[in-house]
Amino acid sequence: MTGFGRHTGTWGDKKITVEVKSLNSKMLDLNARISSWYRDQEALMRQRVARAAERGKVDVLLVVEQESEAPRVTLNKPLAAAYYKQLKDFAREVHEADTPILPTVLGLPEVLRSERQEVTTEEWEAVYGILDAALQAFDAFRKTEGALLQEELLGRVQRIQHHLHEIIGMDGKRQLNVKERIRKHLEEHLGKVSIDQNRFEQEMIYYLEKMDITEEKVRLDTHCRYFLNTMLEDQAGRKLGFIAQEIGREINTIGSKANDAEMQQTVVLMKDELEKVKEQLLNIL
Repeated sequence: MTGFGRHTGTWGDKKITVEVKSLNSKMLDLNARISSWYRDQEALMRQRVARAAERGKVDVLLVVEQESEAPRVTLNKPLAAAYYKQLKDFAREVHEADTPILPTVLGLPEVLRSERQEVTTEEWEAVYGILDAALQAFDAFRKTEGALLQEELLGRVQRIQHHLHEIIGMDGKRQLNVKERIRKHLEEHLGKVSIDQNRFEQEMIYYLEKMDITEEKVRLDTHCRYFLNTMLEDQAGRKLGFIAQEIGREINTIGSKANDAEMQQTVVLMKDELEKVKEQLLNIL
């Protein structure tokens, strides 16, 4: 499910901004970019975000802007001198004595160090407070989207129920039409006198039993009502997916047994609504 949350706070001369956003994904895919100031507790921050997001492709950004001047930089002179001497000797050996060495020395590890204050317990509490506020905004965004999604699913399943009621109304008429159509064809080919009415009725019973959709209508109605009730549960996305599969199975069976153009058209409308339901279910936890 998509989501977005952002919160900004301050601690001393630092402006701290946390942004959390997500796209739909079946699993949790968490990408975190944490300022070097707070990298020490990145693992704990990731755990906090993971608990709130549960799943999705989630991006977390924690940015720090400091109003004061940049931290003081110190030069490790003994280490720099040792690097310089070794590089100078090596340059003479390879006959590159005129090559500038100082820029290379300054770029070597631990030669230049930035001094900064340790993060206090109070500062960590402030940072986590900002993170939690961003996660609350993120959760509120997803709840708003979820409410809209719930409304859409409700409407689509109710339309499937409406089409089912139309099919129920067509069913009795359909059986009469099929019976009359078969009788008409037999009379055209065999003549009215040649028809054995008892045998005809027996064959029609067998034929209409194969076309009977009573069980499918009952099960489809039950599945639709079960779907609507399950929507009220927490984290019901996977369960709703299973119910949608059962709804599709009953719709397909009704379509295969319909043998009626009008009923087939209504089945197509039901399938269209169900496909849109399945698309939206991919966004539900």
